[in-house]
Parts: sequence; structure tokens; C-alpha cells
Amino acid sequence: MAVAVSSLHTLSPSPLTLSPITDNLGLWVLVGIACYWLAVIQLRRLDVLPSYVGAQGPLLTIHTKRGREFLERLSGPKRFWRACANLGVGVAIAVMVGAFVMFVTIVFAVLQAPQPTAINQPRNVIAIPGVNDFLPLSVAPEIVAGLVVALVVHEGAHGLLCRVEDIEIESMGLVLLAILPIGAFVEPDQRSSKEADRGALTRMFAAGVTANFAVTVVAFALLFGPVAGAIAVAPGASVGGVVPHSPAADAGLEPNDRITAIDGVAIETNDDLERALADVPADADAVEIERNDGETLTVELALTVTGSLEEGPAVLDLGDRIVAVDGDPVTTQRAFLDAVSGTETVELTVESGETGEREVREIPTGAAVAVAPDGPLAAAGAPTDRPLIVTGFDGASVSSSDDLTALFAETDAGQVVTVSGYVGDERVSYEVTLGEVSPNTGGGTVGVFTSQGVSGIAVDDVGVQLYPAEAYLSAIGGDADDDTFGAFADSFLGKIGIALFLPIVSILEILPYNFAGFTGGVENFYQVTGPLALLGTTGVFFLANLLFWTGWINVQVAFFNCIPAFPLDGGHILRTSTEAVVSRLPIEATRGMVRIVTTSVGLLMLASLLLALFGPRLLA
Repeated sequence: MAVAVSSLHTLSPSPLTLSPITDNLGLWVLVGIACYWLAVIQLRRLDVLPSYVGAQGPLLTIHTKRGREFLERLSGPKRFWRACANLGVGVAIAVMVGAFVMFVTIVFAVLQAPQPTAINQPRNVIAIPGVNDFLPLSVAPEIVAGLVVALVVHEGAHGLLCRVEDIEIESMGLVLLAILPIGAFVEPDQRSSKEADRGALTRMFAAGVTANFAVTVVAFALLFGPVAGAIAVAPGASVGGVVPHSPAADAGLEPNDRITAIDGVAIETNDDLERALADVPADADAVEIERNDGETLTVELALTVTGSLEEGPAVLDLGDRIVAVDGDPVTTQRAFLDAVSGTETVELTVESGETGEREVREIPTGAAVAVAPDGPLAAAGAPTDRPLIVTGFDGASVSSSDDLTALFAETDAGQVVTVSGYVGDERVSYEVTLGEVSPNTGGGTVGVFTSQGVSGIAVDDVGVQLYPAEAYLSAIGGDADDDTFGAFADSFLGKIGIALFLPIVSILEILPYNFAGFTGGVENFYQVTGPLALLGTTGVFFLANLLFWTGWINVQVAFFNCIPAFPLDGGHILRTSTEAVVSRLPIEATRGMVRIVTTSVGLLMLASLLLALFGPRLLA
């Protein structure tokens, strides 16, 4: 198992602060929908709704016959469209199988180790900006536009294949929840649908997801190409968050600022800031920080906790300060690392950021690691259910995660090393035969995931958390020098896979902040260059957000409709596919056989979805 550098259970503030109204936005949305529903009921009772508007509960359906002639003309090259649809059938069936396996896997994972997260909150299944935690209000126009595109092309493709297969269309339209488009539909003529053969129906049902996947490819191709290529990271260190009660907060530094200089030395990147702070003299009391608006702030130095391992030897709160090591005062990272270097245990004097009270805690000093269950260190007897603080490796002293990572690079697969440290208060030592070479360090693999800092404690001289602007730009194809996602980001399909997870990337503990596009103040971390600069900064960022969310929503709509359950397209494809298989069996085929398969799969999918949403909280 490869060594991976990650922050285990770190405390990361969001760059956005929600107001009380925004916190209760879900309640306000429900109140609005209730009022809207009552209005619809009254209008229907008064019989004033137009004939082309239908009402079912809080949903309105708008029907139209317009567009049928356009679809008739577009369906001319029928052999071409059938070939495209046949390809789409193969893709849809592959995704259906993947969706089935994914949901069954989720069931087993939830049953074995239910872990409630923001991802399986019921409100996060609803694609309503501001209600869904990962769909911010600031990009609501782009999200709604992407949803409209997804719905129109999905149902338009169904309509097109209806005409290609000589199935008449009664009407088409949109489904609205208040003013939000949440669905679309094509009503095929029932008689001509029954007369169509099984292959024609399968192609028609698969056409919608095929069109959504096609839009996804086009949107992301434009985003990863010319649009992301016109965006560059602005000079300076990007401040994603400011730790409460920290020197930076006291000096007036705010999230979404850029630090452009320290003590007169220019800062171009996040790494420049970290190097500059590391070079601050150990006895320094303050630094002068210049931010992107030209203002210079005097920041008093204090060793501020920016992250802490939840099960580590010293569980500290965000904003706490380490004021002394073994009784000697420290105010900088440099002084702190010097104080803990070469010692296995130290006494930390910690000052609470909330109350200002001080207490002394004795902790082992080293690298906090989580032992991989199938790794060499676990095979040597190390526990996998608790953190291990590594204080010695192959005879060398370890004081931090950086020390341990550097020592890994000097080893080889098959080498036998001694790993010593602490599990809780118990001192332990293991003889470990290193595994295959790690792609991260180049040395033999011991089988651990390393946490940050000293014993799982991350500290900072001023109390800022940096926003990885280069990592996000690189993920969407921009010209940025970052390898966070490795070789996976080198291919087009790999970039699409990464883009789909960017809105929840912090939940997965890959990067510290979710990426919802160039919005919410993070656009201050970027600048526009090249020919597209003619559109202006606002225009380019809007175009990038529109393409990002259009691609993201189209692939979600496609995947959702591929779930093998009625009334989704996947359920219809499952039925026609099952009919095709059963008809070839050396037995007398009946509708009941097909119904048993489709009903069983559909119920399993429904149960899996409900378990994924509510199981972690019911079983935890």
C-alpha cells in the first residue's frame, strides 16, 4: 500500500460564512413551495389555468406540440441516428450495470460501517441551489441553465428517436416546481409505441442518456480547452480561511484575500508564503503582510493551531495557541520545530483561543500515521484502529511528518527497518519488511497514511489556511503547475472524473475546500489572460461556471436515468433487455418472468437508495 500524505480529521473552516437566513434556507423553500401549491390549487379550482398547463400536486406541466416538425426534419438521416442510438444503448447498459454494483456496494458499506456525512443528507439529493450544500446560490443561474439544457436535450433526444422509429408524438413539455424546471417529458402515442419493435423502443429509451453524455463531453471539452486556458492563478498566496482568534484574524486579514508580500519580500505562490514564514527568525514578534488591495497589515506572531488529529495525543481546537515547549516560549514554526527536534516527548503549554486559559500537556513528538490494514506495518503487529505516533525510523529520530516522508525516500523494497513510537501512552517498536516502491516517495512502502505536522498538530505563525488555487485550475485543464491528482488528470476522461467530485472534494479529504466554480470570492485568486480576455473577467468566469455546471449536471442526469428502476429510462431498458434475453431461453417465456426480474431489481435499487440516505443515521 502506497504512502499517502493526507490530513486526517483536520479542522478546515469554509471560506464562506452563512447568515441565519441562509442557514434556514431549506425551511424558507418549503414555506414558499407550500404557498405556491395553495395558489395552484386555487387557480385550478377557479378553472383559470390555460389548457396547455396541467397541475399535479405542487408540480406544473407545460405541454406543447411545437417542435414536432423540427424533430421530423431532424430525423431525416435515420441510419445515422440509429447507429448513434445503438452506441448509446451499449453505454447505457454499461452504466446501468455500474449503477447496480455501486448501489449494492453502498448497502454493504453502510451495513458494515455506517458513517453519516454531508453527502448522504437527504437535502443534498435535491438539485436546488442553496438547499443542497454543494450547489451554492452564487452560481444558481449557471446551475439552472445547465439543468434546462440537460432536460431539453434528454427529452429532445427521446422525441427525435420517436420519429426515427416512426413513433408518433402527442406532446412535449417541461415539469416545474414553482419556477424551477425539475423535469421534462415527451408523450409518445400509445398505439404507435405498442406497434414498435423491442429494438426501436430500447434505442428510444437510451437516446436521452446518450444525449446527456454527449453534452457532457462537449461542455467539458470547451472548459478544459480554451476557457480554462484563458485563466491563470493570480500572484500571491491565496487565503482560503482565517483561523478564529488567530493573529491574522486580529489584524484584519480575511478569507479570499491574497498575500502579496511579507516584510517587503514579494509572495507569488502559496509555497512562497510557507517558505517566507519558515524563514522568519525564531525570536521575531511580528511581520508586515501586504495584501492584494495594497494595504499593509501588522500581524503579531503566535503559534496558532490550524488542524488537529481527532484521535491524536493532543486534541486541540482550531485557534488554540502553543505558547511554550518544555517551558520555553515559542511564537514561530521555526522555534517550535527546533524545540521538538530530537526529543520523544515534550510538554506543551497551550492557550485556549476561546477563553485564554492555559494548560500543560505532555505528548510524544513524531509523525502521526494511520496504519493500513493490509500493509507491512500492520503485518508486523501495529494496530490499525488507533493512530501511531512514529518517533523513530531505522535508527533516525522523527519529529514531524516531513521527517518521516524524507526518511521513506531513502529506503528500498525488501529492506528491514525498525519503526518505534507510541500508541496512546504505550511505547512500541516493530521490525518491518518494506513493501513495493511507493509512487509518492520513491522508497519502500511501510503501509501508512501520514497526517500533518507534529503528532497530528498543524500550526501556523499567523493563522491562515491556504486555498489550493493551482490544484483546482489544474483539475479543469488550466495551465497550473500542480500534481495533486497525478497521472489521472492527464487524460480527458480522467479530468471529467475529477470534475465530478470537485463540489464534494473536501468531504473526501483530498483538498481542504469544495470547488463550485469561480464564485464566492475565490475568483480573486485568478486572473484572465489571452484572447478570451476580451470577454472581461466576469464574462470568462461566467462562461467557465456555465460549462462546468452544464457538464456536471448533464452527467448526473444521465447516471440517474440509467438506474435500472421504473419509471427511469434504465427501468425501461432493463425490461426490453430482459424480454430479449428471456425470449431466447429454451423455455416458454411469459410476461411474469420479465416482471419478476424488473420488479426485484427496482425494489433493490429503491431500498439501496433509502438505505444510503437514511441508513448511516439510523444505524450509527
